[in-house]
Amino acid sequence: MRKYLFNGAVIGSVIGGWSVVQRTRSGPRDWKLLLTWITWGLTLAVAIGTVKEESDAKSIGD
Repeated sequence: MRKYLFNGAVIGSVIGGWSVVQRTRSGPRDWKLLLTWITWGLTLAVAIGTVKEESDAKSIGD
């Protein structure tokens, strides 16, 4: 779990998620907002997947 919490990509994605939440609160509700949420979700998924792949590669190398 620690490997996910302290990874720069995951931290950056979570900070980006905060920005999306703020935009949702104050901005207009249109199709661009939906795309913003989808993009944020994909970014978070890629960050988590990258951490998992790096972890698997390190465990194979041990």
